[in-house]
Amino acid sequence: MSGDRFFPFIEKDEIIGTFYLFGREKGVTGDQEAVTVVDLARRTVQRSSGHITILRTMRNKLSSDFIRQDYTKRALQISVEVQNEQSFDTSRLEKRITMDPTILSACFAQHIAYYDQDYFFELLGPFDENQIPRRLLRKLSGRMLLVAYNTTDRHALPFQNTLQPFLEWIQKAN
Repeated sequence: MSGDRFFPFIEKDEIIGTFYLFGREKGVTGDQEAVTVVDLARRTVQRSSGHITILRTMRNKLSSDFIRQDYTKRALQISVEVQNEQSFDTSRLEKRITMDPTILSACFAQHIAYYDQDYFFELLGPFDENQIPRRLLRKLSGRMLLVAYNTTDRHALPFQNTLQPFLEWIQKAN
């Protein structure tokens, strides 16, 4: 956002993925909560697909200046939201902005549209102890994950499975 880099941030032949983790506090418990997550995931896919379609037809929205302006506007919204919280901590503001689902989703959609790539989404979980490394059990047990990649399907990925990049990322992030 500072203007040091220009769009696109990722090369055409690079794999880009985005992850949406559900069940923050206690995981996804019960059938009703699972139905809610499936619905939320479905709406996320629809919103992302719609955004990609718009960007493919309105190429002017893929300029570095337009994208930077869009990200800056969202960062300002986050700043205002955080300042209104009782436990406001400016040191966490940058992390909150860089991990913002709206910004990350926009970045994914922009790259897909810019390179006119295929993409797919896959909903995983709820995870049990057999699916995740022991050191991530407390963080991921019972949770669900929506993954998206810039390939036609999971077979086109250079990974063992769609979960592997997420697990590698979350281990590095913590």
